Amino acid sequence: MWKIEDHLTNKKGILHIGGVDTTKLASKYGTPLFVTDENRIQKNYNFLYNAFSKHYDKFQINYAVKANNNLAILRILRKLNAGADCSCPEEIFLAQKAGFRSNSIIYTGNYNSKTELEFALKSKVNINIDNLSLLHNLLAIGTPNFISFRINPGVGKGGYRGLTLGGDKSKFGVSVQDAKNGFKLSKENNVKHFGLHMMTGSAILDNDYFKTITTKILDIAEDISETVDIKFDFINIGGGLGIPYNPNEKPLNVTKIGMELGKLFNIRLNNSDIGKPLLMIEPGRYIVGDSTILLSRVHSIKKTTKTFVGIDAGMNTLLRPALYDAYHHMYVANNLNSRKMETVTVCGQVCENTDIVAKNRKLVKINEGDLLAVLNTGAYGFSMSSQYNSRPRAAEVLVSNGKSDLIRERENVTDLFKLVKIPKRLRK
Repeated sequence: MWKIEDHLTNKKGILHIGGVDTTKLASKYGTPLFVTDENRIQKNYNFLYNAFSKHYDKFQINYAVKANNNLAILRILRKLNAGADCSCPEEIFLAQKAGFRSNSIIYTGNYNSKTELEFALKSKVNINIDNLSLLHNLLAIGTPNFISFRINPGVGKGGYRGLTLGGDKSKFGVSVQDAKNGFKLSKENNVKHFGLHMMTGSAILDNDYFKTITTKILDIAEDISETVDIKFDFINIGGGLGIPYNPNEKPLNVTKIGMELGKLFNIRLNNSDIGKPLLMIEPGRYIVGDSTILLSRVHSIKKTTKTFVGIDAGMNTLLRPALYDAYHHMYVANNLNSRKMETVTVCGQVCENTDIVAKNRKLVKINEGDLLAVLNTGAYGFSMSSQYNSRPRAAEVLVSNGKSDLIRERENVTDLFKLVKIPKRLRK
């Protein structure tokens, strides 16, 4: 059944996004095709920023580049005055290419090589350490002006089991004691500025969780500040802000979360020696997740013990359903008004039985040639796609106020081997 969305509209049974007919987009650019609404990104960013900044005046959003690294999307966010959260040197490179200033970029890698640390140091970005041993490697290369530590507080939460990033089974973060030792060593090596970071989970829809985890990091910040005698330039509570993938899920009350966290910062910092650091968050999914749909053509329908609908977008195009058993809502984009329903399993063309996009899903009756729209694919959609089964990756389009622009060309077969070198002995 049709569910009204802000940026998605039903015009005579045809799905439109950003004022553009999806069937025309599919005809013009082909499928599979990621389509992103520029205005939706702007709206999400501004809503989130205002929810926090009206309650705490030193607030900054650092967009998680890993969620969607398309340069056009990075430029949209840079123009909105976002910073960038980068997980590797390549993301630092992309952020700088998109125009982000080095001092607005935070580099939070894990198990970094010495080469990666050297690149970050030369790039003059803010380095957030995930392991105490990395600090020794970094200081052997040079002394940064700024050091932050990613804390593992021993607790975590995620929308799926694989998205819990804190706790005793997590590969991320350092203990509080290791952080204290690291900050002390940094001071002894003339590091002048400090930050504190925590990222304990992703895709969270529990409103109360964010106040709980923020209280935790403020407790830790006060302890470290008193023990090591430092003040923090920023306290970064991470990302984790979820979006409702399933229509039955309730969206986060970001207005309430921003008010609670802003008040909490004001109260706690007025009664401590931490200073007045930036309150920083690093969302990806909340900003870009629902801005994008994936258009895919139905090529084959098989009826056995169940009905399989075969489309040209599989786990190589959208990995989340196979990786996390994640739910993505979908519509038959060219037939929104139909009331003839059936239960189907939507699958891709990859040679894996896990290549299932939707299991036992109730949709309007589907025919070969129909166009499916898979919702909420802006975060970890293209960025997690692959060339598995030698299938080139999809194109990406940006829409705004009834117009469309190609922002990533579709790969072709030559892209699969353009970096391959064949030894001379094998060329005959």
